[in-house]
Amino acid sequence: MFSERPLLEMSRPEAFAVAAVLVAAMGYSIISLGWLPHMAILTAIVVLLAYGLLRKVRYAGMQQRMAGAVAQGMGALYLFFFIGLLVSALMMSGAIPTLMYYGFGWISPAYFYLSAFILCSLIGIAIGSSLTTCATIGVAFIGMGEAFGANLAMTAGAVVSGAFFGDKMSPLSDTTSIAASVVGIDLFEHIRNMAYTTIPAWVITAGLLLWLLPAVGAGDLGGTAVFREQLAATGLVHAYSLLPFALLVLLAVRKVNAIVAMMATIALALALTFLHSRPDLAQLGSWFYGGFKLDGSFENISRLVSRGGIESMFFTQTIVILGLSLGGLLFALGIIPSLLEGMRRFLTNAGRATFSVAATAVGVNVLIGEQYLSILLSGETFKPVYDKLGLHPRNLSRTLEDAGTVINPLVPWSVCGVFISQVLGVPVWDYLPYAFFCYLCLILTLLFGWSGLTLSKK
Repeated sequence: MFSERPLLEMSRPEAFAVAAVLVAAMGYSIISLGWLPHMAILTAIVVLLAYGLLRKVRYAGMQQRMAGAVAQGMGALYLFFFIGLLVSALMMSGAIPTLMYYGFGWISPAYFYLSAFILCSLIGIAIGSSLTTCATIGVAFIGMGEAFGANLAMTAGAVVSGAFFGDKMSPLSDTTSIAASVVGIDLFEHIRNMAYTTIPAWVITAGLLLWLLPAVGAGDLGGTAVFREQLAATGLVHAYSLLPFALLVLLAVRKVNAIVAMMATIALALALTFLHSRPDLAQLGSWFYGGFKLDGSFENISRLVSRGGIESMFFTQTIVILGLSLGGLLFALGIIPSLLEGMRRFLTNAGRATFSVAATAVGVNVLIGEQYLSILLSGETFKPVYDKLGLHPRNLSRTLEDAGTVINPLVPWSVCGVFISQVLGVPVWDYLPYAFFCYLCLILTLLFGWSGLTLSKK
C-alpha cells in the first residue's frame, strides 16, 4: 500500500509546510487543550481530506488508501483482543497476583533503589502497563521511600525505569504490540530482537542503581508486609498459578505464533482458575469482556489486579486504526514520499536510518507528547527506507521502542510525564536524571545502528 504511487505530486516545501502545520496543530490540541490523541489524529485526517479535495484528489481514492493502510495492521487489531483476554485470564488464575506476592518478599532496605527497579520490572512485564505499575507499585515505593528516608527523585527514577522496561518487554503491552504491527512482524520476534538493547540497558541501570546511588538505611518493612497480607487474603496467591507464565515463555522461546501462544496460555490459566474458584459462565463472560474484578475492601490491591478484558483494548485498537489511516493518507497525498525524497541522499546506510528514526520518534514525543504517535508516524514514515536498504523490519520496530516508548516519561508535558509526576508526586525534571534505563535504550540503539551490531538484513 505504501509503495504505491501517490495520488498527488507534492513539492518538498509544500510537503514540509503541511507536515509542520499538522504536527504543530496536533501538539497544541494534545498539550494545551488536553485532547486525547484520537481526536487530534481524527482532526488531522479531516483536514488532510479537505486539503486533498481542494487539490482535486478524488475522495474515493483517499479512502481506499486509508482502508488499505488499516488492512495492513489487521493482525495487530486481532492480537489486541487476545491480549485483553490473556490479562483477564492471568488475573483470575492468580498468575499476576502470585508474582506480585513473591516479588514483595524480595525487597531489601539495604538495596532499596535496586529492589524498586527489579520489582517494577517484574510487575511491568506481568501486567504490560507502565502507568498502572507506577500508579500502584510505584506509589507504594514512594511511601516506603519516605519511611526509609530515601531520595524520592531517585526512587521515582528507579520506578519509572523498571515500569518502562516491563512495558517495553511485555507481550501484554499495547506499545509493544503497536511497534510490531506497524512494521508487520511477529510480536515475539519483536520482543526477542529488543533484548539486544534492552537487556544491556537493564543490566547497566541495575549497576548504576546499586553502586552509584547512595545507600538507604534499614527501615520498617511494614508497608510491604501489608501488601503481601492483602494479596494473600484475596485467595488468588498459589504457587501453581505461575505455570501460565512458564508456558508463555516456553512458547515464545520456541517461536510459536503470538496468538497461538496466548490461546494456549489462556486455556491453562482458565483451568487453574477452576482449581481455587468456581466462576459461572456469566461471570467468566463478564471478566473476559470488561476485565477481572476483585471484590473486597483492599482498594490498592483491587486497583492493581482488576484489569484486562477486550474492552480495555478498545482505546488502543481505535488509535491504531486512526494512526494507520493517517499514515495511509500522508502517503497517498505525497507528503511523506516528498519528504523522504529530500532525505534520500542522507539515508544511505543503517546508521543514518537509525538516527533519523530515533530523531523523529523523540521529536514527536517532545513536540506532541504522545508515545503512540511517535511509534505510528515514525514507523509508517521509515518502513520504505528500511525496505530499500535491505534491513529487516525488526530493526525498525526496535528503534521505535528505544526512542519512542521509553522517552515519553522523560518529557514533562507528555502524557506519561504528566501522569507519573502527578501520581508519584515527583516532578519529571527531578526524576529524569535517575531514569537511567530510558535514555540508555536510546543511546544503545544509536550505537548499534552506527556500528551495525545486532542489525539483521532481510
